[in-house]
Amino acid sequence: MDNNYNKFGLTAGKIWKALEKYGPLKEDELVKKIKINRSDFYAGLGWLARENKINKIGTKYQLGYTNLTDKIGINAGKVWNALNTTQDVNITTIARISKINLKDAYSALGWLARENKIQTIKDKDTRYKLF
Repeated sequence: MDNNYNKFGLTAGKIWKALEKYGPLKEDELVKKIKINRSDFYAGLGWLARENKINKIGTKYQLGYTNLTDKIGINAGKVWNALNTTQDVNITTIARISKINLKDAYSALGWLARENKIQTIKDKDTRYKLF
């Protein structure tokens, strides 16, 4: 078992550093500059939103007080509830139970990882559970 504190936190750091260096960027630009996959991007985004360090204006992300708390924070509550009732599930199941899309589920996991509330179980299919 592994917690996502380090992985999601490192990704959040990469996003933060890119925005600090280049200024506001679109999602595609960020993903390309820091060379990560979309799921990791969304998890890092959730982490930074929980830290109140990133916001989105139009199509661009930038550093600053977050305006993403309502969406990501609410989805984090839905994911937490899903994990509380059905421990040890994959991301597809989390999204289905929470009634959110995959990118929102990853952002919610990033938020919960920042709170150190989830664990990852790695085998043939990565699964998540609450600490």
